[in-house]
Amino acid sequence: MSITISEKVSKEARKDILELQSKIKNFKQGEIQEERFKAFRLARGVYGQRQQGVQMFRIKLPFGKITAEQLVRLADLSEQYTNGNLHLTTRQNVQLHYIKLDDTPELWSKLEEVGITTREACGNTVRNITASAKAGIDPEEPFDVAPYAQAVFEYFLRYPVNQEMGRKIKMAFSSSERDSAFAFLHDFGFIPRVKEENGQKIRGFKVLVGGGLGAQALLAPTAYEFLHEDEIIPFIEAGLRVFDRYGEREKRFKARLKFLIEEKKGLGIEKFLELVDQERTALPFKTYPIDRTSVKEVLPSDDVTIPNIKISDPDAYDYWFKTNVFEQKQSGFYAVKAKVDLGNIDAERARKLADLVKKYAADDMRITIQQGIIIKYVRAALLPAIYQGLNELNLAQAGAETIADITACPGTDTCNLGVTNSTDISLILEKMIREEFKELVLENDIAIKISGCMNSCGQHMVANIGFHGSSIKNGELVIPAQQVVIGGGVDADGKGFIADKVIKLPSKKIPEALRSILKDYENNAEEAEYFNDYYQRQGKMYFYSLLKRFADIKALAPEDYVDWGHSEQFIPEIGVGECAGVTLDVVGTIINDAQEKLDLAAEALKTEEWASAIYNSYNTLIVSAKALLLSEDQHCNTHIGIIRDFEQYFVQSGKFDWKDTFEETVLSINKNEPGGEFANTYHETASTFLYKVKKFRQLQLNTTDEGQDKVVVDNYYKA
Repeated sequence: MSITISEKVSKEARKDILELQSKIKNFKQGEIQEERFKAFRLARGVYGQRQQGVQMFRIKLPFGKITAEQLVRLADLSEQYTNGNLHLTTRQNVQLHYIKLDDTPELWSKLEEVGITTREACGNTVRNITASAKAGIDPEEPFDVAPYAQAVFEYFLRYPVNQEMGRKIKMAFSSSERDSAFAFLHDFGFIPRVKEENGQKIRGFKVLVGGGLGAQALLAPTAYEFLHEDEIIPFIEAGLRVFDRYGEREKRFKARLKFLIEEKKGLGIEKFLELVDQERTALPFKTYPIDRTSVKEVLPSDDVTIPNIKISDPDAYDYWFKTNVFEQKQSGFYAVKAKVDLGNIDAERARKLADLVKKYAADDMRITIQQGIIIKYVRAALLPAIYQGLNELNLAQAGAETIADITACPGTDTCNLGVTNSTDISLILEKMIREEFKELVLENDIAIKISGCMNSCGQHMVANIGFHGSSIKNGELVIPAQQVVIGGGVDADGKGFIADKVIKLPSKKIPEALRSILKDYENNAEEAEYFNDYYQRQGKMYFYSLLKRFADIKALAPEDYVDWGHSEQFIPEIGVGECAGVTLDVVGTIINDAQEKLDLAAEALKTEEWASAIYNSYNTLIVSAKALLLSEDQHCNTHIGIIRDFEQYFVQSGKFDWKDTFEETVLSINKNEPGGEFANTYHETASTFLYKVKKFRQLQLNTTDEGQDKVVVDNYYKA
C-alpha cells in the first residue's frame, strides 16, 4: 500500500519512512530474516508486544517537550490506529500500543508533520535524551539545559557512529546539583555548572559516564567535574566511538557501557578516558558551540480573560496547590504538575488538556520521568481555572511526584519481559497511601517505583522504596512475587544511591509490607529525618526482620496465588525481549552488509560529509573482516577483537594478502583529521579490502565449502 507523505516531512525522514515500508514488504515476502528485520524496525521505534501480531510504537521527545499541536496529533492518531490511549514513559516519551505493523510507516509520516520522529526510539542506538522537566523554569538551575539536550538529540540522530552499537545508550541532563534527572544512572549524565574565568562566567557540566539500571545497577563515575559547554558533543562522540569499538556484543547482559567502564572487569574510567582522547583527532568537531536560543522561551498570551471560578472544595484545592504547584524562577509565573495515573491518558482527555494549556499557559508542556506532565507559565490568577480544568479531566489529583504518585512500567499488560502486574498494584498502593499517610504526601521525600521485572523500566532501583516482579515456587505452584528494594534515589545534596535488595514477598502481601515500612518510619524516625537516612541508620537487616513475617508461604490463602488484576492462578509467562534472540544468517549476507556500508560511504563522499564517509568505510572494514572470521567459526564479540583476530588468523598466517597490519589499516581512522583527502583514501582502502574479501570467500566456497554458503548462528554473529 502506497502512502502519501506531506511536504512538511523532511527528505531524511521521507527516506526513512519509505525504507521502513519497503522492509516491511520484503519481510512479509520472506526476503528478510526475522531477526535482521527486528533490528531494523527497532531502530525505527517499532517494538513487539506481549500480544502477538501487534506492535508498540515509541516516539522520541527530547527532554519531554511536547506542544498542544503534537499532543492533539498523537491523540488523533491513537484513535485512528490503535486503542485511543497514550502511554507516558519514564524516558519522557509517549508509546502507542496495539499498532499493526503495516500501519507504522503512515503513522510515522503523520507524526513527522508535527515535528515528531520515531527514528532510534528503540534498538541499539542513542535513545531519547532526557532532562529535568523543570529545565528552564527551575529556581535552582544555573542555566537552562534544554538547548543542550536538543543539540545532542539533533547531532546524533541518524549519525553513523551510533546506528549499530552493541547496546543502547541513554543520556540525561539535570537542571541543578539536585540531579532530578538521575544523571548518575545514565551512560552519559550532565549536571550544569558555572565557573568564573578572567572575570567572565563560563558554562559547563559535571560529566558522569557509565551508570545504568537493569539487573545489575551501577553508579556512574565522574569523568569531569567541569567540561566546557562547547566540548560536550565532541566528548560524547568520542565516547560512543570507544564504546562501538571496545564494547561487548556477544554477551548481551554485559554489553552496556557501564560494564566497559567498570573498574574491576572493564577498562576502568581512566583507560576509557585515555581511549576517548585517542579518538579526538578523528572527530569532525573539536569543539561544538551550542545554540543557547534553540529552545525558545514560550510565554502565554497576555490577552486572557480571567474567569470567575468558584472552587467547590477549598481544602482539596489547597492540598493540590501544596503538592502540585511550584513557583518558577520567572517572577509571577507558576508551574503545575498534572498527575497522570500509570502514565495513561486517553485521546479525548489529551485533546482537552491541549485546549486548556493553549488557553491559560505556555504551549510547552514537559512529560516527566514520573510519567506526568508539567504545565508551564501559569499566572497566579489563572491557577483556579487550571485546577478546575484539570479536575474535570481527572488530572488534578493531589500528590504529583510524591509518595502518592507511584511510577510503574506496563509490566505484564503489554511487555514480553513482564513477570508480574505493575499497574493494578500501584493503584492499590496509591489509594492506601492517600487514605492512611496524608502527611507523608505533603513531605514529598519518598519515591515509590515498580517494575514488572528486574530490568527496571519503572526505575525501581533508584526508588526510596521499590518493587520488581518475580515469583516464588511452592511445590508445583508458583506465587506472584515482588522483590522489595530500599534506599535508592538522590539525597538533598544530589548524591545518587542504588537501592538494596531486602526481601522477596508474595505480591498480595505488598500493601501490608509497605504499610509496615511507612508506619515504622513515622513512629521511629528522628525529627525531619530523610527516609533514606532512616534506612541507613536502621540497616538492611532491620527491614528484613520487619518484613520477614510476610514471606511465610505456609500461611498463604488461595487468592495469594493470583496476581493483581487477574482472576486465574498465576503462571509465569516470560517471553523473549526484543533486544535478545537468536541471530541466524549466512556469510554471504554479511558481505552484502559490508557492501551497503561502502555504498553509504560513497554517498557521503559526494556530499562532502567526510566524517560519515570515514565511519561507514570503517564499518565496511569491520563487517568484511567479520564475515571471513565467521567463515572459520571465530567469535566476533567486539570490533577491536575482530581487528586483532583478523590480523592473527588471516594476515599473519599468510592466508590473506594484505600489505600492512590490519589493525594499522583500520585504526588509521583515529590518527587522521576527517578531511576530504583522508576520507577518499580510507574509502579506497575499504573498497580494496572488500574486493579481496569477496574473492577470498569465493575461493572458500569453491574449495572448502563445496559451493554452499555457511550459516552463522547465535553468538558467532553478534559484533
